[in-house]
Amino acid sequence: MSSRSEILIVGGGVAGLALATRLGKTLGRQGKARITLVDKSFCHVWKPMLHCFAAGTVMNENDRISFMSQASGNHFEFWPGEVVSLDRDKRQVTLSPFHASDGTPVLESRTLTYDAVVLAVGSCANDFGTPGVKENCLFIDNLVEANAFNEKFRMELLKAFANTSELDIAIVGGGATGTQLAAELHKSLEIVDPVSLHAFGKEPPKLSITLLQSGARILPAFPESVSVAAQQELERIGVKVRTSARVAGADQSGFILKDGTHVPAALRVWAAGVKAPEVTQAYGGLSLNRAGQIQVKPNLCSVDDNRIFAMGDCSFIVDDPLPATAQVARQQAIHLAKHLPAWIERAQEVPSCIFQNKGAIVALGNYNGWAALPGGRVLGGGFMRGLSARIGHIMLYRKHQVELYGLLRGLASIFADRIETFIRPPVRLD
Repeated sequence: MSSRSEILIVGGGVAGLALATRLGKTLGRQGKARITLVDKSFCHVWKPMLHCFAAGTVMNENDRISFMSQASGNHFEFWPGEVVSLDRDKRQVTLSPFHASDGTPVLESRTLTYDAVVLAVGSCANDFGTPGVKENCLFIDNLVEANAFNEKFRMELLKAFANTSELDIAIVGGGATGTQLAAELHKSLEIVDPVSLHAFGKEPPKLSITLLQSGARILPAFPESVSVAAQQELERIGVKVRTSARVAGADQSGFILKDGTHVPAALRVWAAGVKAPEVTQAYGGLSLNRAGQIQVKPNLCSVDDNRIFAMGDCSFIVDDPLPATAQVARQQAIHLAKHLPAWIERAQEVPSCIFQNKGAIVALGNYNGWAALPGGRVLGGGFMRGLSARIGHIMLYRKHQVELYGLLRGLASIFADRIETFIRPPVRLD
């Protein structure tokens, strides 16, 4: 290895930014390697919060982490762009031209070399080729899509206010994203009612949300007791939950089910299935599974190339597949941050990454929440209406902030968020 190796990290999500920050503090600070992070966006958000940004119950301006700021303070470099090709023989990646939001060219196509590349480009919803979904549905796989949904949600609410009509929303996918979004949208309307009544002088519109799940129960990754309790909670607040409802197509007025039923909806959200972004097909012919995920060994090294690693949602451990969750991505980033320095400095093989399941949390707005722990134990629900689980969900996010910012800046960020609650409205209104 050369005295100053080139480590390229593609994707600034939970795993990518954590790895860049940790390696920057070690190899980058010591001058042993140049750590470069590449991402299409200029900022990072915690993906499990996207449903809150979409509903407008969290101001994402306060929860974004600038890649440039993070890089300058943690001894790594950042370049905006998307890797569109990977040459494994030359050890080079090519970035697409970068344009401003209005289409103005800013950067031409660039080429970066690497000694090691870590692919952490995340995942997106899988429409399974269902007719009409791409053309007629909204997605919330990233901050741009979450903001676009929020804009449409607010405009449809305004229309409903003016016409004193009902707003129909249908969400396909009964996993954590779909169920949490349904609850968060109801929470948003409950919060905005006092403001809207004063502003428009009219009764608030009725919100009709239908959650469509192809399987027999929602939240299939959780114990059945949580699925049953979550469905009851959603139905209590007015969400229509339809299980065993397979979607055959989508149009401009709603969803068509396999049995011919039409579910009307002004806003149609697709939050079902998980697949890797299509760009993984341009990564030097690496072996992919059916969902486009990069096939890796237990040590997160590609099955095809020992200089290429993949982690998080875009990776697939052939011998022991893991779910596409933030918990898995975080542990894999910590593992590579710990062992890549020895690989770089002494060519020491990265050991297998052993996943430690800490459980899972689902929080339905302010209504309820549950934590499913290893061993089958479940916390939440009951008398305290899931308070412990909801607090746990918030604490996971705050822990993520502290790990990236450091203790003092992380605590300051939490304090600043609390101060802003006294100044800004509790829900996004513009």
